[in-house]
Amino acid sequence: MKKTPRQQKYVNKKRIIQCIRECSPVSRAEIAVKLRLSKPTVSLAVDELLQEKWIFEKGIGESSSQGGRRPIQLFFNEKAAYIIGVDIGGTKVKIVLCDLCGNILAETGFLTSDYLQTGLLEQMALETERLIARSPIEEDRILGMGVGIPGIMQTASGLVIEAPSIGWVQYPFIAEAKRFFNFPIFIDNDVNAAVLGEQWLGNARNKRNVLFIAVGTGIGCGMILNNQLYRGASSAAGEIGYMVTNKEEMLRDFKPAFHRYGYLESVAGGKAIGDHFTEAVRKNPHHFLFALAQSSKLSGADAFSAAARGDAAAIAVIHEAIEHLAYGIVNACSLLNPEVIILGGGVLHSAAYILPLIQEIIERYLPSSAEMKTARLGENAGALGAVSLFLREYDGLLNSRDEEDH
Repeated sequence: MKKTPRQQKYVNKKRIIQCIRECSPVSRAEIAVKLRLSKPTVSLAVDELLQEKWIFEKGIGESSSQGGRRPIQLFFNEKAAYIIGVDIGGTKVKIVLCDLCGNILAETGFLTSDYLQTGLLEQMALETERLIARSPIEEDRILGMGVGIPGIMQTASGLVIEAPSIGWVQYPFIAEAKRFFNFPIFIDNDVNAAVLGEQWLGNARNKRNVLFIAVGTGIGCGMILNNQLYRGASSAAGEIGYMVTNKEEMLRDFKPAFHRYGYLESVAGGKAIGDHFTEAVRKNPHHFLFALAQSSKLSGADAFSAAARGDAAAIAVIHEAIEHLAYGIVNACSLLNPEVIILGGGVLHSAAYILPLIQEIIERYLPSSAEMKTARLGENAGALGAVSLFLREYDGLLNSRDEEDH
């Protein structure tokens, strides 16, 4: 359907502000070339954006090779408005207040388990209110909130279909959130949010095809393909934890538990590493952790700590898990051919140990090359990714009269 002149003006203006946000400092002439728009079209939009304070002019650029007047440079006004980013994890909820370029002004958090029964959303609202009160930002300058949730959801309707780690099934998150927040909210899977964050501010900047593998209690994957977040037909893409990396072992030992963990998670997730290490220690009365393993289960962190001390049982368990994880990554990369693979989640604490082992297997079996990096944003990947999600989804980053025309 052909756009009306007003609609086309809105589209051009949105592309121009995006260009300035990503490329500033940049001149009007450079924008026209980059976006293949006429100079008058660019100038008109830039004048409006200056008036609305989304951008500002500053300094002078380099003169051209032909000499002449040097162009005025345009900058994105990162302080024009602010966004709340929320990362809901099975262990902790993290909340950040950011400007439009992802600079964190303030942050807070709380333990998820403390409020699952009494009202997690209500506590989110309370903590957000305190966060804003502690900052110098007026509440009406907050555009809205992005939220990453560990589960499968209908992003358009805001319905969480299932989030096992926090006990939500068919939970109408957006509808419930409207009781506590009076600004727009967008939600997505937490790993989808994290891959957006890494592309925006982390180790996947300027990459159009990205895999983000999050290894924690479970294993998830966020995918950006041809610069678009890929969610799949029913928003369930990226469930790499359900990959099968050993058919015989799966048929012998694994009982499908589709509402909890998949096969790969059952052999390579953080919980699985802890469980397998516990079993190995319990079989060896001379092991230095034997007494502890008798009274309680050891964690994945315990296994990595023991491996760093040269413990043979821990090393065997971890190497087995890493092999499975690496095979899963090889399978995913063979299918999707990403430019870069980002490894994140709780596994980051042991990345120096894990990464070389994974890279060795990937280089051996992957038919095409792909960079492998750890998440640059670390524990902020989810919350900053939620901010990036909001910026991608929110269609009101322009003057309201343009929105009405759109």
